[in-house]
Amino acid sequence: MAVKLRLMRMGKKKQPTYRVVAADTRAPRNGRFIEIIGIYEPRQDPSVVRIDNERALHWLRHGAQPTERVEKLLKISGAWDDFRGTGNPGTAAASVAESDQ
Repeated sequence: MAVKLRLMRMGKKKQPTYRVVAADTRAPRNGRFIEIIGIYEPRQDPSVVRIDNERALHWLRHGAQPTERVEKLLKISGAWDDFRGTGNPGTAAASVAESDQ
């Protein structure tokens, strides 16, 4: 079963909010999903992005493919950097330099 991390539309007409879900690729957009891993509220100012990074990493490590928009949201939440192993290199270098002294 191929899994995608994608958005599921919620909310009233012309007032969308989205759930970030792990779903089978064959399921419809607002159909069956495996797990809710976060929410995205684009109408707030600034937009609200709440993602459970631990569960997002779990799905990414098990081969789930994010959509373009979900990938951007994962970059905002920091889960994408953790998955790619890129993190914040300046922080890691500074902590190594402090431990050497």
